[in-house]
Amino acid sequence: MLSRIAESLYWIGRYVERAEDTARILDVHLQRMLADPWTQEDSACRSLLAVMGMPTTDGPFTSARVVGLLGLDERNASSVVGALAAARENARGSRETVSSEMWECLNSTWHGLPNARRRVDQQGVHAFFRWVRERCAVMAGLTDATMSRDEGWLFLVLGRSVERVDMTARLLRTHERAGGSIPTWMTLLRSSGAWETFLRTYRGALDDRHAAEFLLLDRLFPRSVFAALSTAESCLTDLEPDPGRAGVATDAQRIVGRARTNLEFRGADELIGDLSPVLASLEKTCKQVNDAVSRRYFRQTTAVNWVRGAVA
Repeated sequence: MLSRIAESLYWIGRYVERAEDTARILDVHLQRMLADPWTQEDSACRSLLAVMGMPTTDGPFTSARVVGLLGLDERNASSVVGALAAARENARGSRETVSSEMWECLNSTWHGLPNARRRVDQQGVHAFFRWVRERCAVMAGLTDATMSRDEGWLFLVLGRSVERVDMTARLLRTHERAGGSIPTWMTLLRSSGAWETFLRTYRGALDDRHAAEFLLLDRLFPRSVFAALSTAESCLTDLEPDPGRAGVATDAQRIVGRARTNLEFRGADELIGDLSPVLASLEKTCKQVNDAVSRRYFRQTTAVNWVRGAVA
């Protein structure tokens, strides 16, 4: 497979997952502020922007401004709208690999964004977030139903899994910074689409230990960190069918394997006690995996140097 195509598929997976998870995180943030009238809006917004890696120096911040920055900013690839536009652009460059149904889904979603913004004004942001989640779910379903399980599929699922680990860690950090109250765990579980599955698993026992265990360690729930790391590890293994006699073949496999092992052999109580460093380590892991995958599989280009108005 051409490295250009592999890179486009990898980033389609990442951007679609980023759009969905950013919409989920913003929904959690706004619901928490509505549920707690004593929340200081500026500090809560600064905390969310910090979790999402956005600058917080140009205050004050309101919920409407945060929705604009993380939801509707077309120039920011980390926003919901920007991520959907970037996914569509990557699909446009790999039309020979993605199915026509996948392309039509991303293209129609992109064309529907102006109406979605009007929906924000008319029906509120929650309707917009619900629409984004539905469109991303359609894209995920079409991907599963129409792509052959070849290298293209592996790169797309690898990108989706890496992004899912990163965004689930950021979602949990919003809980950590909120003070760890039980209503916040309930909101997190609902926003992850995990509420009903969690209730069936733990018979309705909602506490910090069970919620953290489910979102970080559960082997069967596909949005848990452990499940996403395991999927990423499986994709990397399939991309290197002949690893040799010693260890693993690539740096990306080592990084993902260490992160999975570090989670797998921790108890839930230990996770609660070390939640902040564990989440910070997971975000660092995602950056390292991205760099390692890029070095191994994607084209490497040098930076453009501008000298006196000309390209050097």
